[in-house]
Amino acid sequence: MRPQDVIRKKRDGAQLSAEDIRFFIDGVTQGTIADYQISALLMAIFLNGMSDAEQEVLTDAMLHSGNTLDFSAIDKPKADKHSTGGVGDKTSLLIAPMVAACGICVPMISGRGLGHTGGTLDKLESIPGYRVNLSAEEFERVLKTVGYAMSGQTAELAPADKKMYALRDATATVEAIPLIVASIISKKGAAGLDAMVIDVKVGSGAFMVAEDRARALAHALVKTGNACGIRTRALLTDMNQPLGQAVGNSLEVKECIELLRGEVADGARPVLDLSLELSAHMLVLAQLDDSLAAARARLQDILSSGQALECFRQNVAAQGGDARVCDDPAKFLPLVAQTFKVESPRSGFVTKVNTAEIGHAIAAIGGGRVRIDDAIDPVVGFIAELKIGDRVSAGVALGTVYCGDEDKARAAAQRIQSAYEIDDQPPRELPPLMREVINE
Repeated sequence: MRPQDVIRKKRDGAQLSAEDIRFFIDGVTQGTIADYQISALLMAIFLNGMSDAEQEVLTDAMLHSGNTLDFSAIDKPKADKHSTGGVGDKTSLLIAPMVAACGICVPMISGRGLGHTGGTLDKLESIPGYRVNLSAEEFERVLKTVGYAMSGQTAELAPADKKMYALRDATATVEAIPLIVASIISKKGAAGLDAMVIDVKVGSGAFMVAEDRARALAHALVKTGNACGIRTRALLTDMNQPLGQAVGNSLEVKECIELLRGEVADGARPVLDLSLELSAHMLVLAQLDDSLAAARARLQDILSSGQALECFRQNVAAQGGDARVCDDPAKFLPLVAQTFKVESPRSGFVTKVNTAEIGHAIAAIGGGRVRIDDAIDPVVGFIAELKIGDRVSAGVALGTVYCGDEDKARAAAQRIQSAYEIDDQPPRELPPLMREVINE
């Protein structure tokens, strides 16, 4: 068999056999198939799609292209959460300690931000000393002692995905649902999960802007996850405005620690509400609770008792961070005093937000990255003061840009101001935070 035979077959709209797919993924892993041939197959998949059977084989082949993690020595159910990404999407920092404090092992393999979306690893690295590049041995040790660990994808985990992900970005095939599914499930499956909840974002700041595309992706993720032996559920959630108030790494960590401490600002409440709901589904899928109501009650107790904050504190210490950040986040996180107000240009109601543009504005001044190797400035960020449906007067702050460079701050503020639509009449309806639960 030759790579071009597989490419031609998919190019012409035929279904690939399991042998075709495994041959190609083996070649990707071993470096015997050229980048231009991988790129050709990616485009053929983008244009012609894949059947459920092809999707499942592709995911399984990528999952087993490298090592898989074995946590069978940890006598707890293993569960994780994945988000398709957005702006201000920081729920992992709440979910992991809450769920782990309930008695579930959470081996969280996370990613970095790219483009307008933030990354969990970048947020965590704003905590002084916090290490996200753990060896397999360190990862398991933290899991055993704390209950959850947060680390990046190693070269040994799903290496075919790492290669294909880079080429997807370079060949404009990122949006192909079969490739998204295989990428996500292969990485999560390699972490030895029993259960997984997937937060599929939809809206102006989401990877999938259209709801029908987001729903199709959610169904594909759930079906493939279940086929790989992971009890999987997806929630469609809103990304038509930043989640919570904070956008930017240190500011987002500060918001999360304050929520774990019980200091719940109104603007940050959606972060807590969504985190609790995703966590409740994790407890049910992991078979710790029989109902969402019981799971929600358990999580509220864990949060209000301080156990979730204590679990977070233990994780920070175990991964090399300064645990004093849990007592006074503003003192120990890298923050900046220089701010610039984003003023509303007119009076009226906030009716729409170009959320991706807010993410791009912060990334452009150092809060994110355009290329995967770009450096991140953890102090750069934005605090949103208003949400869709709020009334605003001319000159009142839509939010505040945090940046030590005044010229950069002004540029970001102008972009963010343009991202808000202010009309005379309020919107007909407000975007619901949680839209749909998908089980199959």
